[in-house]
Amino acid sequence: MAGLPDEAEVGTGIGDAIGQVAEDAKAYALAQVDVAKAVAAARFRAAKAGLILGVTAVLLAGSALTALLVGLIIALSTLTGPLLATAIVVVVVLAIAGILGARAASSLSRAFGGGA
Repeated sequence: MAGLPDEAEVGTGIGDAIGQVAEDAKAYALAQVDVAKAVAAARFRAAKAGLILGVTAVLLAGSALTALLVGLIIALSTLTGPLLATAIVVVVVLAIAGILGARAASSLSRAFGGGA
């Protein structure tokens, strides 16, 4: 057949081209995964100091609240005795925690479509 080019003139076949596309797609996907890992690592490094400071602040606030409650018990114990002062402070703090917890549950329920 004089009008058709031979295989050497055409180059690689369709199978080789599809194989090359598949290899290129795999390499691209792996490169995208590497980019995502690098971005996540950079964001974590940037946020790490803030997270450490935030956790430290929460721990210090908890310690201050504990000191405040102990001081309140000591102050009340001069009027009522240590056992009753402890009971009063515990009941009041638990009541406040219960109210805050109920409001938090209600707010989260509304936010996530739980109704009321």
